[in-house]
Amino acid sequence: MSQRAASRTAVATAYMRATHQLLDARPLILEDPVAVPLLGHCAERRIREAAERYRTPGALALRSHVVLRSRFAEDRLSAAVQRGISQYVIVGAGFDTFALRQPRWADSLTVIEADHPGSQAAKRSRIAAAGMQIPANVVFAGIDFEQESLRDGLLRKGISLAKPTFFSWLGVSMYLTEPAIDATLKSMAAFAEGSEVVLTFLQPPLPQPHASQLGTARLARHVAESGEPFVSYFDQAACEQKLLAAGFSSVEFLTPETANSRYFQQRPADLPLPQRTSIACALR
Repeated sequence: MSQRAASRTAVATAYMRATHQLLDARPLILEDPVAVPLLGHCAERRIREAAERYRTPGALALRSHVVLRSRFAEDRLSAAVQRGISQYVIVGAGFDTFALRQPRWADSLTVIEADHPGSQAAKRSRIAAAGMQIPANVVFAGIDFEQESLRDGLLRKGISLAKPTFFSWLGVSMYLTEPAIDATLKSMAAFAEGSEVVLTFLQPPLPQPHASQLGTARLARHVAESGEPFVSYFDQAACEQKLLAAGFSSVEFLTPETANSRYFQQRPADLPLPQRTSIACALR
């Protein structure tokens, strides 16, 4: 992806997380107190003025997916820390806010944000404008993925392949070609046994999309018009095969049924349940 497109995507995703904080019912799926201030002093007003647009079926479905994937990844990360994981790499970090709102259980982590240098510069500018401090355990690994692999970029920043490492790779794979996806997965699998990845993938569109897919369909049109179309689609079996071929030993998927019981059943029904599986985790 180009720097310009990545920045637009990152801001749009951050607005979805911020909208969740401001407009959706409690308890929230993802508590992200940093999302609104990171977007600047006008963000809350803009969101509230556009509240009806953020409550259309497509917008609700897309927001539900965005906050669900982050919550699931962070829950898996918490469990990984308990078993001794000490490196957390956010691949294509964009405006992810975990590094700025770390819970106490993350104190032992080195948090590595891997992204295009231009996108990282824009994010650091926003952090400074919001008066926030970057925690001492955060490393910015600027990587131009068109010129350098994830593995080589992390090695250049002194990140150890010998340590079991947790990766999150959310909302990125659909923009990449299959060779680029395979190369990134192999970079992750080069880390020590016990490493884990949580990633999202895009299933092939249905002939007649369910209402829950309307947000994704609209997003697909928008990014295509911006010159960065979705290029890779996988069903569940194909995603599992890619992970196993890269070197991971086991693969699990967050099914709609499991998502409902963990994250949706105990809260008001203002956000729709996912209708298709699009979030996977794999262990090295």
